[in-house]
Amino acid sequence: MRKISMKKITEVLRLHLKLDLSLRQSATLCKVSLGTASNYIKRFNELDITIDEFISYDEMKQEKLFYPAKIGVKTQALKVMPDLIYIHNELKKKRQTKVTLALLHDEYKELYGDKAYSYTQFREHYVRFLNKINPSMKQVHLSGEKLFVDYSGLTMPIVNNKTGEITTAQIFVAVLGASGYTYVDSTYSQKQRDFILSHVKAYEFFGGVPKIVVPDNLKSAVIKNNKKDGVIINQSYATLARHYGMAVEPARVYKPKDKSKAELGVKGIQRWILASLRKRTFYSVDELNDAISILLDKYNNKIVKKFKKSRTEMFEELDKPYLQPLPANRFIYRDYKSAKVSPSYHIILDNCEYSVPFKYLSHIVDVWYSAQTVEIYYKGKLIATHPKLHFAGDISTLKEHMPKNHQYQHEKTNPGKFLNWASNIGDNTLICVKNQFDNVIHPPNAYRKLNAVLSLASTYGKSELDMAISYANEHNLVNTASIKSILDKKLYLQNPVNNTSDVKIHNTHQYLRGNIYQ
Repeated sequence: MRKISMKKITEVLRLHLKLDLSLRQSATLCKVSLGTASNYIKRFNELDITIDEFISYDEMKQEKLFYPAKIGVKTQALKVMPDLIYIHNELKKKRQTKVTLALLHDEYKELYGDKAYSYTQFREHYVRFLNKINPSMKQVHLSGEKLFVDYSGLTMPIVNNKTGEITTAQIFVAVLGASGYTYVDSTYSQKQRDFILSHVKAYEFFGGVPKIVVPDNLKSAVIKNNKKDGVIINQSYATLARHYGMAVEPARVYKPKDKSKAELGVKGIQRWILASLRKRTFYSVDELNDAISILLDKYNNKIVKKFKKSRTEMFEELDKPYLQPLPANRFIYRDYKSAKVSPSYHIILDNCEYSVPFKYLSHIVDVWYSAQTVEIYYKGKLIATHPKLHFAGDISTLKEHMPKNHQYQHEKTNPGKFLNWASNIGDNTLICVKNQFDNVIHPPNAYRKLNAVLSLASTYGKSELDMAISYANEHNLVNTASIKSILDKKLYLQNPVNNTSDVKIHNTHQYLRGNIYQ
């Protein structure tokens, strides 16, 4: 049996135990079987630890807690199936009797005791029954549970007041399921940064967070959503969900009913807000958002004929009391990439290098970065923090990440390897390699460049490379691209010592044309 990653196990636990989603919902969202999810919930309950404490640990510590020894499977007593037809008929009378599914479960539990299903399983059996008798039944949205988000197909023009150039503003729409209370935000694009920041502003507008957000399948939210691969959420969007303590449940492809609430909301704001602004000229999205804000209040305060209440009134009654509180800290957007630690125990990000502790050499790490900082994680554990560098070629190396000098000798890639390699090519190359090591604080910082230069010998020949390096040293040309250009143009033959052929070089003056002569 394939072992499930700790990230996925933690997500199952978070959705079920922290967000109170049903076991089936949690299993479906994490793409694991119901039995597997149930097994991991049982394992967690035996740990005698809170879910918040467990989530705060890094993956290695979680694994040690979760797999100390094999856990035996306990046999369960046979359960008695509830009378689903009776339950259904009783709930039809709930307007008169005020009966609830929870009350019917209590009566069922009193009747069968230990042989009764738990409330979660009881409810799941009833939902399956409903789906059988009426598969197209209208969705019922629970209070504070779901937020539907989408972009309007209709955009708004933004005029550059200096050039007169017109760009289009994208219109983000967020609708709460139970009340239909709506938030609208205009941005310059649908890119991930704008998409996520619109969510942050929406939660602040609502004053709380739903348990589940339902986006459409745009790339800023969902990488894949199909039967073969399941649902794969964008890393930054998944981080947003963890920060706010919510689950992401993308609308199924070609299932318009999954996002009907969002589509109704989009249609409503197009008619009552965007259409009202059609004759106005806007010079920035901030100006457009100010205008939208005024009309949005009017839209939410309009009486909905079907319910004889406004969206604002229904929000105060249905959704607001059940939203989760906002976290203490506002979400800060960061970009993400996965990187492999190089032989110099650095990772490369935007052509700059950042060190990690030497013991993580050759490991795959997660990199989260903003305009100010770079944070590097291994299996959920923070292992390095650096200020963000902004000039290509810059290197950030922390002293505590450096290995002891003797450790280099035990690594496959070490200074001795490059010195022996250079010696085999020629004296000029050996001098060049020694100079490179002398010019860096610690040897691994020179590995990338030396590997690129010395590898040219396999293409151009050892003696040719050695003469090219000699020529480069004389003309103070240090870049790998410059050395390659010297080899391509055979400029090293201009030195009489290197030129053993009968070919005469006429252009011997210093003003030679070429991109390497700066």
